[in-house]
Amino acid sequence: MEINGSRFADHINTLAEIGKIGETGVCRLAHSKEDRQAVDVVKGWMEEAGLETRIDCFGNLIGRLEGKDQDKPILMLGSHIDSQPYGGRFDGTAGALGGIEVVHTLKDQGIDPNRTIEVVCFSDEEGSRFNKGVFGVRGLIGQLEEGELKRKDKNGVTRLEALREFGVEPDVSQSPVYQPGDIEAFLELHIEQGPVLEADNKPVGIVSAISGPIWLTVTLEGFAGHAGSVPMNLRQDAFLGAATITKEFNELVRNEGTPNTVGTVGSIQNFPNSRNIISEKVEFTIDLRDIDIEARTNLEKKLYQIIEKTASELNLEYSVSEDTKSEPRYCADWIKDIMKQEDEKLGFQSPVLMSGPFHDALFMSYISDYGMIFVRCEKGISHNPLEYAEMDDLQKGVELLYHTAAKIAQS
Repeated sequence: MEINGSRFADHINTLAEIGKIGETGVCRLAHSKEDRQAVDVVKGWMEEAGLETRIDCFGNLIGRLEGKDQDKPILMLGSHIDSQPYGGRFDGTAGALGGIEVVHTLKDQGIDPNRTIEVVCFSDEEGSRFNKGVFGVRGLIGQLEEGELKRKDKNGVTRLEALREFGVEPDVSQSPVYQPGDIEAFLELHIEQGPVLEADNKPVGIVSAISGPIWLTVTLEGFAGHAGSVPMNLRQDAFLGAATITKEFNELVRNEGTPNTVGTVGSIQNFPNSRNIISEKVEFTIDLRDIDIEARTNLEKKLYQIIEKTASELNLEYSVSEDTKSEPRYCADWIKDIMKQEDEKLGFQSPVLMSGPFHDALFMSYISDYGMIFVRCEKGISHNPLEYAEMDDLQKGVELLYHTAAKIAQS
């Protein structure tokens, strides 16, 4: 193995101490003090690898190694180091630190790349704090939306305030930073967050595509009343509406979705949230994903019908906001071919598989060819402190990333 496996493992384990919860969990919310502490530590590792570093106005940490030919489109590697509030040690982190290890190994091998390489730790991939993620990568490619900096977390802190506390001055006028043609390829390593590699008994997989997510926020408004005195047939119960929609949405996905369709209600806010008051207002999120865009569109239409029907039957007002909507994006064949060639030399026999979760790579695909490498994780668990990947598997993934990146960097 050409990468320095012990150095990579030490970086993984050291970063896991920042925002540590329990024995194995991590909480590093976007733009938080823990996030900034992690960025500063990783920035130091980038500089040790020979990268010139900067933190941009979106909170992205970017390291750059100049190539011999300045006219060539650059090679970009990366992922994220922010986490879910109840997250694990490897989600995002493995890819971000794997990208640094690739450059450090090039330095160790005395290789000066023909094309410039950048390693990026993207800001707020997870989206859990402000209910809209992949902020940093969307800033780089010009996909920020109106009001992004006004979005508030559950404590009423705006993204603008959080970024300033993080230590940068946000400037959406700087977006986009990269144009199509600036980047030859974007490569991202990530734990699978699914059970396929474990079922195949393979440490590493080559990704074929990322399914497209839809994120919706549904608001239902009824009328508050005394839980003991309002008859059941006269109630306008917003929470009952949310429960009904959740149940019917689940049944819709199970009965009419493809094998790759997944649907989730993940966050709910209830007002006035008292045990003896009928709920007046409920806001909840819906996450719908599929690799098949036609199948997803059909389910989306039927979901709206469920919402409208439920609100009508329960005499509720409703609104739906679309927070994210992305089409499935396919990995570049030429990058997959390089991965397969290098994988064969390494003897990993890695299978090809799709990604249900979205990643920074999905958005980079709008301006660049991209490729992804997955690493086996135990029982497919992620977004949970029980998330676990064997270090040997992670090192194999980074080794394949290194050989793929070196081939592209020298092309």
